[in-house]
Amino acid sequence: MPTIDIDGMGRIALPILPVQAERLVAIAEAAPYGRGEETVVDREVRRTWQVDPSKVRIGGRHWDQTLAGLVADTALGLGVSEPVTADFYKLLVYDTGSFFVDHRDTEKAPGMFATMVLVLPSTHGGGELVIKHLGREVVLDLRPEEPSEIGFAAFYADCVHEVRPVKTGCRLTLVYNLRFVDKRRPLKAPDYRAEHGRVVELLRNWASAEDEPDKLILPLQHAYTPAELSFSALKGADAGVASLLVKAAAEADCDLHLALVSIEESGSAEHTGYYGRRHRSRDEEEDEEFDVAEVIDRALILSEWRRPDGGEAGFDDFPFAEDELCPPDAFEDLEPDEQHFHEATGNEGASFERTYSRAGFVLWPTARRLAVLNQAGRRTTLPYLEDLTARWETSNASIQSPLWREADELSRHMLRSWPRSSWRADDDTDADRMLDLQVRLRNVERIDTFLAELSADGHYAAPDNGAIVRAAALLPVARTTELLVRIVRRNAPAHLSACGDLLLRCVAAPTGHLKQIGAALIDALPGDPTKREQVDAWTRPMPVKPGFVVDLVTATSRIDAGLAARAIEHLLAWPKTYAPDDVLVPAALALAKLLESNAWPAVGRLREASLDHLRRRIALPLEAPRDWTRTNPINCTCGDCRALGAFLVALDQKQWRLKAVQDRRTHVEQSARSAACDLDLTTERRGSPHTLVATKNQASYERRAKQRRRDLEHVSALGG
Repeated sequence: MPTIDIDGMGRIALPILPVQAERLVAIAEAAPYGRGEETVVDREVRRTWQVDPSKVRIGGRHWDQTLAGLVADTALGLGVSEPVTADFYKLLVYDTGSFFVDHRDTEKAPGMFATMVLVLPSTHGGGELVIKHLGREVVLDLRPEEPSEIGFAAFYADCVHEVRPVKTGCRLTLVYNLRFVDKRRPLKAPDYRAEHGRVVELLRNWASAEDEPDKLILPLQHAYTPAELSFSALKGADAGVASLLVKAAAEADCDLHLALVSIEESGSAEHTGYYGRRHRSRDEEEDEEFDVAEVIDRALILSEWRRPDGGEAGFDDFPFAEDELCPPDAFEDLEPDEQHFHEATGNEGASFERTYSRAGFVLWPTARRLAVLNQAGRRTTLPYLEDLTARWETSNASIQSPLWREADELSRHMLRSWPRSSWRADDDTDADRMLDLQVRLRNVERIDTFLAELSADGHYAAPDNGAIVRAAALLPVARTTELLVRIVRRNAPAHLSACGDLLLRCVAAPTGHLKQIGAALIDALPGDPTKREQVDAWTRPMPVKPGFVVDLVTATSRIDAGLAARAIEHLLAWPKTYAPDDVLVPAALALAKLLESNAWPAVGRLREASLDHLRRRIALPLEAPRDWTRTNPINCTCGDCRALGAFLVALDQKQWRLKAVQDRRTHVEQSARSAACDLDLTTERRGSPHTLVATKNQASYERRAKQRRRDLEHVSALGG
């Protein structure tokens, strides 16, 4: 038996006396518990009293020897052979009615792996310790049978456990954290020589099979947080399996890692509990009972990668398939680690979210490493390929070197899984990076594949152009021309400006048979605006921009005057597609600033067409209104709009007022604004209903006058 002295109370008599138990509760504080990253006190979850360890002194002539024996016994029982020490954590007091619901202990010190509970002699009923793990449940009544005895139990910290309510008396416990003396201990396996040979054989057979998954995932028995997850901190059977797998995987030419294995699900749910409760907190809502109606989204993710040597794996999140789990039903009877229910709101029905998580060993044949790496996506593979390419360049090795072959193999996997969608995010530069890496590797086979299967099939955007030209230049001229023609024809309907920039870059390089590429772009030019169709589900044709016309005329004029003339005639034939004011005149003004453009006939044709358009508009009469008559462009025939129209054409009325309810006023105001009437509209908010006040102005004349000044400036700039 130890001696226990407490500041402010003195020595405790064992078995503890009722009067001392009452005094102990009086000086103790409510014990908190961990919820996520927080430490909280909730008497509905944990009704326990704790005494700070700094106020407790434990001694006795033989106590150190007794404690050491207990620690040795518990370590042996938990399957641990390495040196272990026990750190006193807390003195806990469970008076009548005290309890602690299901929970797991958190890692309270580096190397902690288990909890040891000592139940001191006291008269009490209830308070059984219940420990649960992998479907097994043990109920321990640790009350000492003799006043001179101590009841004790130890369990891994990740085991779910609870303390049932104390029915009578007072339960007094000392809690210790068990931890490894050296948390970086090396793994030392028992004698698994027979199993080692069998595992090596199994792994080799799996690695050589063609119809097996690229990787295997073996879930661990114990639970681990990201902070705890490492080969050196594995517990019990997990440590034994790891010690065997580390050597067997290396011998079988397989890569071995640790990772967190998670399945995240969400979908629709049906409420089954808490009926009749009108107001509930968020925590109560999340704890409600529900049935899953349908799983709509399901994500299977590997994360928090660890290597056997403790080094960084350098992997982002990986997807995995259920047939890669070993055994395949490893998650079937698992309880969710997190689960949330959301009530129906507005147009959305009730829903749920839940997450299952286990740590696991992840294995793949070293020969398939790049195929597995590719599963992590371009966020992982592109930096890896960049590193391979840089190392190959630094080595000055040939394309027969292992580094180059590894880069080529990874590129092949990446191209095989590259998304074929034509939709691209605005900041997506992955295609540009990939092509430039192939240029640096001078890998013409992968360049050809990328341009033919991706760029020429709609996976294209303007940021790719520089890399496309650099990459295509490494191919034979005929193949370069063929691919660039295909890229232009496929992508011009949705990416006209980008294709104009691509042609201009080809001319600057120069790359391919330019006349054929330019002709392909002219053939793809939009014409009748009523016949422009949506390219695909993601991409709609964009309005033509002046910059495209500048690129088109510049590129084709540098290639061939006849090609440029053909382009200009097409632009002028469709003024609704290539609007003079929005497209042609701004393009002509931009081209006028290029000195070499003065010698291009196509530019002269565009200049004359622009000047003709401007002069015809300048010739139109322009005079400020002499009276209050204004044009009536309103098409609505309701009574209020007809009254407003009559007011507009009246030569002696400057202002019109409509005192009406809001709906009528709003309708008239919208009609006037959409028709761009020469009116200032305000609402007079005196009386009820309010009054809409329309006052005539000369906005149309001012717009025409402003346009006249701009037209004159443009004529001057074009040399007219």
